[in-house]
Amino acid sequence: MVNLGGIRKEVSIELVPEAQVGDYVIVHVGHAIGMIDPDEAERTLALFGEMSAATGVSA
Repeated sequence: MVNLGGIRKEVSIELVPEAQVGDYVIVHVGHAIGMIDPDEAERTLALFGEMSAATGVSA
């Protein structure tokens, strides 16, 4: 189960079986396809938030 901007969604971790609760993963069409460093994930999420605020479109 992942949290995608407040939306909880079931995602397969078959491709990244080392993923654990609390890890950040890259998700594509319902599958986790890779893991991402927590610091990089936070920076990316912050950028998405800035883009959303600047455009008025939810990320």
